[in-house]
Amino acid sequence: MPFTRISLPEHRADVWQNAISAILQNALVEHFAVPVDDCFQLFEPASRRQRVINPTYLAGKDDQRSEDFLLFHITAGKPRNSCQKQELFRHLAGDLHAALGISVADVMVVVSFTQPEDWSFSHGKMFTL
Repeated sequence: MPFTRISLPEHRADVWQNAISAILQNALVEHFAVPVDDCFQLFEPASRRQRVINPTYLAGKDDQRSEDFLLFHITAGKPRNSCQKQELFRHLAGDLHAALGISVADVMVVVSFTQPEDWSFSHGKMFTL
């Protein structure tokens, strides 16, 4: 039951949004043990002025972030192990590069985990297992 916020450059939103959505969902299903129909994504396009991003911090020795930087903040209810996280990170960055030409240096992913009782999917009811 992950919920993902995707921050992307405003000038790319119309062209990239559908492809990013499909690539993300496929990576979550294949590498993060997410059911196919469990898809909750919020795209947040932002102008250059609204995005303050260090171009080199932890980007790699010879890499630099560009104006095409993407941030995926995934909030998930079920913990995943380090191998699952690494596979998600690797495949998401690689698939975005292969499909859209996005540099792997421009893909940042943050994963946060919560408890089932932290979620209400509808009707004001707390989710329980």
